[in-house]
Order: sequence, then C-alpha cells, then structure tokens
Amino acid sequence: MFENEFSAAFFNSAWRQFRKRNAYPTAITQNVEYLLDSVQASTMLSNSEFIVMLNQAASDREKLARLLNISEEQMGHITNAPAGCGLIKYGSALVPFVNRFPSNTELYRLMTTRPGEGRFAGGRA
Repeated sequence: MFENEFSAAFFNSAWRQFRKRNAYPTAITQNVEYLLDSVQASTMLSNSEFIVMLNQAASDREKLARLLNISEEQMGHITNAPAGCGLIKYGSALVPFVNRFPSNTELYRLMTTRPGEGRFAGGRA
C-alpha cells in the first residue's frame, strides 16, 4: 500500500482523521520491512498509540527496535516468538503478551492463520 504514493496518501489521511476523532487505529504487524522503508508508514507507526507486534522477521527487528525504542529484552518477545505471543505498544508502554487457544477448539479453528489449518482450510486443525 505504501509503495504507491496515492494509496499511501489515502491511508495517511484516514489515519489522521481517526486520530483527530480520538480513535485508535489499530493494526497487527508482522514482517513490516516494506512499511519501515516508507517515510509515511514509519511516521504513522511511530506515532500510533496502539500496536500489536507478533513474531518479526530478522530483517525487520533492528529498524523496528530503533523506531519504537524497543529494548533487547523486549525484542525477545517478537524474536522467534511462538504463535499467539508478542508485544503490545500502548502509548509509551511496551507489554509482552501470550494468547494461546487450545488447538482442539472451535475458537482456534476460527482464529488460526497457520497455512493448512482452520476453518478455511477444509476444517482441519
């Protein structure tokens, strides 16, 4: 989205309108290398009040750590993190989280993003 200047401008405008109305635009980030290469996207990310970060690719970690002031210890929560684990940025606080569902439940089948699993992969879990 941010590689095209028109879509980048649209999302930047929408993000500003949400913030102007005291809303928290939220996102789940994973493998954000292209976002971090965009000045607009980096600015939006660094100024967002609420971000959920999951396991990050090695190429993303250093840039993300610099952008959001994530310590080495905190980086451990998004480095080779198991599914359902990560780091939440809320305001200036960075908080680790673990959110696991038993794999034999309907909720897991609805929520999983693992290839070949879940309701949209023929119901296998």
